[in-house]
Amino acid sequence: MCGISGFVDFNKKLTRQQLLLSVNTLQHRGPDDCGDTFLETTEAFVGLSHRRLAILDLSPMAHQPMQSADGSVTILLNGEVYNFKEIRDELQAKGYHFLSGSDTEVILQAYQHFGMECISHFIGMFSIVIYDASIQKVFLIRDRPGVKPLYYYFADGYFLFASELKAFHPFPCFKKEIDAVSASLYFKYGYIKAPNSIFKNARKLQPGYFATIDLASKSLQLKQYWNVLDYYNKPAFSIDKKQALQELETLCVSAFQYRMISDVPVGIFLSGGYDSSLLAAILQNNSANKIKTFTIGFNEKQFNEANHAKKIAQYLGTDHNEHFCTAASASEVIPALPFYYDEPFGDSSAIPTVLLSRFAKQQVTVALSADGADELFAGYNRYTQLSTINKVQKIVPVSIRRTIAKMIGSVPAINTKYKKIALLLSECDSTISGDLLNAVFLETDLQNLLQPDFAYDVISEKKHTREKSGFINSLLAADFTSYLPDDILAKVDRAAMSTGLEAREPFLDHRLVEWAAQLPVDMKYNNGHKKYLLTELTHQYLPGELMKRPKMGFGIPLRSWLKGSLKALVMQTIIEENLSKQNVLDKNYVLQLKEDYYSGKINDDQQIWLILMFLLWWNEWM
Repeated sequence: MCGISGFVDFNKKLTRQQLLLSVNTLQHRGPDDCGDTFLETTEAFVGLSHRRLAILDLSPMAHQPMQSADGSVTILLNGEVYNFKEIRDELQAKGYHFLSGSDTEVILQAYQHFGMECISHFIGMFSIVIYDASIQKVFLIRDRPGVKPLYYYFADGYFLFASELKAFHPFPCFKKEIDAVSASLYFKYGYIKAPNSIFKNARKLQPGYFATIDLASKSLQLKQYWNVLDYYNKPAFSIDKKQALQELETLCVSAFQYRMISDVPVGIFLSGGYDSSLLAAILQNNSANKIKTFTIGFNEKQFNEANHAKKIAQYLGTDHNEHFCTAASASEVIPALPFYYDEPFGDSSAIPTVLLSRFAKQQVTVALSADGADELFAGYNRYTQLSTINKVQKIVPVSIRRTIAKMIGSVPAINTKYKKIALLLSECDSTISGDLLNAVFLETDLQNLLQPDFAYDVISEKKHTREKSGFINSLLAADFTSYLPDDILAKVDRAAMSTGLEAREPFLDHRLVEWAAQLPVDMKYNNGHKKYLLTELTHQYLPGELMKRPKMGFGIPLRSWLKGSLKALVMQTIIEENLSKQNVLDKNYVLQLKEDYYSGKINDDQQIWLILMFLLWWNEWM
C-alpha cells in the first residue's frame, strides 16, 4: 500500500519540485520511502512519484518508480498483486529474469510480455500507472472492485493523477472549482459517486477501468476491462446446497490465504459478525500460530460488538485486542477527517475505523477487513425492507398507495423518514426504491439546502441487471458498483492509510465476486434469511448459538454525541460566519435546520452531520 502522484504536462511548465511537493502530501500512505522520475519528451513533461509503505520485499530493490531493464517502461504501484509468485514462475519459464522479490517487478515484466492483457492475470487490489516510452503512452489502471483509489485531473493541457485529491493542490494548474452535481451527490448520499469528485475536471477512475493517455495525440481514452454486471446477467448456476458450500469454502480459503502473504505482521479486524468471524475462523484453522485480531467497542450497549468479538476470539484462540471508541476520542479524530478524506465524506463510521486502524497499527502493518460480504451475499437489513416495499408496490394499487402518501405528507414538520415512506408508496418503479431509502436529503430538500447553481437533480440509476436476475440481485449489483467502492472502501482505505496501515479485503477477490454474482438468489437471500449460504458455512466453523444475534452494522451513537459532547463543535462550525464563506449551501435554510434539530422539531442526525463535515472540509481545503 502506497501513495502515487504524477502528471503529463503538455504545456511543459510543471517542475520536479512541484512533483515532490505533491507526493509528500501522501506521506501518511507511504512513510518508508520516496522516489520520483522526471522526464522531458518532445510531446510533454512526464512526472512520476511514489511514497512507499514496504509490505513485500522490504529491500531497496523494490524501490519505486521502477524501470524495466531497457529503461523503456516505468511503473508505479499502490496495492498488491497476491498471485505474483505464480506469474513470476510463468515469466521465468519464458526467459524473464528478476532482481527483486516484489510484486511490482512482476507487474512490470508481465506488462512487457502480455501488454495490457496482463490485468487479466492479476488477483489483487491495485492502482497502477505505467509509462511506456516506446509507444509514448501512459496507462492508469484501477482494480476490479475499486479497493485502491486513483484520481485524475485533465484541463488546459495538464493531466494530473494521484491516490488522493490533496496531491493536486500543490500544482498551480489545479483549479479548486466545486462541481455542482458532485455537491448534490454528497448531500443526497453522504458520499460522491464515481466518476465524479468534488472538483470540476477531477475524476475518479472507476473500478475495473483503465485510462490511456496518448502523448502524441494529447488524448485520454477510458476502457472498462471488467464489469460485475456481466456475471449477474449470466444464467444462475445449477447447483445444490452441498456443492455450493464446498465451492464457497474453497474460494474463501484461497482468497483469505492470499491476503496473508506479507513480509510484515498481519492482523484481522474482527467485529464478531458472520463475515469477519468466518474470515478469522478459516485463517486461524489453517495457521499454526495465533492470529492477531482487533476490535473496536463502544460504551453505548446498542452499538457495542466488542463482547461478541471477544467470544469469537476466545473460541478460535486468536491473540485478541480491543479498543473502545468514546465521545472524547471521537472529538479528537473528527478535526482530522477532512484532511484524510479530502473531499466531503459523510460516513460517520469513519471515526471508529480511524481509531481501530491506529490501534491495530501498534502491532501490525497489514489488517484484513471483511467488507464486501454484505454486498455479495445480501447481508444488509435494507434488503429485507426493500423486499417488503417491492411486494407492497406490486400488491397494493398505486391509487390507494398515493392516497396514503398524501395523508402522511400532510403531517406538519414531517421528518425525512416519513417523507421517504410517502415517496416509496407513491413510486411505481421499484428499481429506484433503494435509491430513495439510501438518501439523506431528498430531491425537494436539496432544492432548499443548496444555492441555485448547485441544486441539481441527481438522476437515479434504474437498471443494473436484466429483469430475470431478480430484484435482490439488482440491489446487490447497485450497491457493489457504487456504495461499496465510493463509501465503504473509500472509508477503510483513507482510515487505514492515515496511520500507514494496509487494509486488505479478502471477500473482494474477483473470483469470489464473480462466483457469488452467479449464485442462485435463494442461496443469498432465502425467505428473509440474509447471507444464507455464508451463514451456513460459518456454522461449520463456529457454533450457531455463538453467532445468532441481530445484525448491528458498524455505526456510532451519532445522536447522543451530536446533542452531547459534539454539540459545541456543531455550534462553533455551523455558524453564519462559516456559511458566508462558501457559496454552496443556503445559509438561512441551514441555520434554521440546526435550530429545529436542537429544539427537537426534527431528528435527522445525518443531515446535521453532513453539513458539519462539509463545512469542516471547506475550511480545510477551500
